[in-house]
Amino acid sequence: MMTLLGAGFVLGGAFGMAARLGDFCLLRGLRQARDRQDDGRALRAWALALAVAIAATQGLAWLQEIEPARAQVVRSSVALPAVLLGGALFGLGMVLARSCGARALVLLAGGNLRALVVLASLGLAAQATLTGILAPLRQTLQGVGQMQLEAGTLPAQLQLAGMSATPAILLAALPPIALLLWFALRSPGLRRAPREATAASLIGALVALGWWLTSHVDVDPFDPAAPTSLSFIGPVAESFLYLQLAVGRDLNLGPVMVLGTLAGAGGVALVTRSFKLTGFDSPQRLLASLAGGSLMGFGGVLAVGCSIGQGLSGLSTLALASIPACLGIVLGCHIGLAAEKSIHSLRGHTP
Repeated sequence: MMTLLGAGFVLGGAFGMAARLGDFCLLRGLRQARDRQDDGRALRAWALALAVAIAATQGLAWLQEIEPARAQVVRSSVALPAVLLGGALFGLGMVLARSCGARALVLLAGGNLRALVVLASLGLAAQATLTGILAPLRQTLQGVGQMQLEAGTLPAQLQLAGMSATPAILLAALPPIALLLWFALRSPGLRRAPREATAASLIGALVALGWWLTSHVDVDPFDPAAPTSLSFIGPVAESFLYLQLAVGRDLNLGPVMVLGTLAGAGGVALVTRSFKLTGFDSPQRLLASLAGGSLMGFGGVLAVGCSIGQGLSGLSTLALASIPACLGIVLGCHIGLAAEKSIHSLRGHTP
């Protein structure tokens, strides 16, 4: 019988393979949309992954296989300013680092040593924000503008209003699924890219699988842990901590999923002969990667997730707190991309 750690390694491996094969990246999609390249194919792939994740996760909820309201990412108490700020800092960090945490793992597995700097600074900043020198600042920010929700997810909120479970799930899930599928498939770009479409669909399904695995495999009936799924801020931080303090510590799901992602993406890089060692071409790029990773580490903890942990896993549960976090991430990305374009434009006009 497979253990949860074994299942987590397989889950991470499948994600790493799909993300590498499909070049799955929210930042890439937003950059394409800004520059009107490739019909915004990468962003449409992201929308397809989210549609599949919501459909599969809510389907499991309807079958009573999982309880999304118990998920780690679902919060009934939300510090809205902190979540928005954290999301925006994470999005800005993505632009500076040219990747999110998940994408950095995939790139590192292909020999990109710049990604190692991003991951190291992300992990250090995240751990400092969780339990280190930045923890007091995080606690202060999270104490501002606290909102208490009656329920953490939209279906649960509708049920409190008097709906039964099935109509609540359908009413909450069908509109976003339909809108996301319409956006993903209305233009031919993604339809003409079967590899990216298949990879995105698989990643969406893996999100739901993560919820199922952590709800059923190695669960202590007397003290069940909160279900979790794909996410990379806490796990990357835990991985670096485990490397330093492994003696006396139990290996948990986060680092194993990170290792699986590296293995899956690395396997694809080797098979496709795309593995290539690359480094920094300037000190400025090194500084940008350090700053970007640090902003993602701090912002991801503040927003309680990253572009995967909130953008796919959180939204798949229809968690209300995931909406401002994702809005903040997209806003931060747009600010960073606009600043990047302005800087390039000024350099282009410099004699």
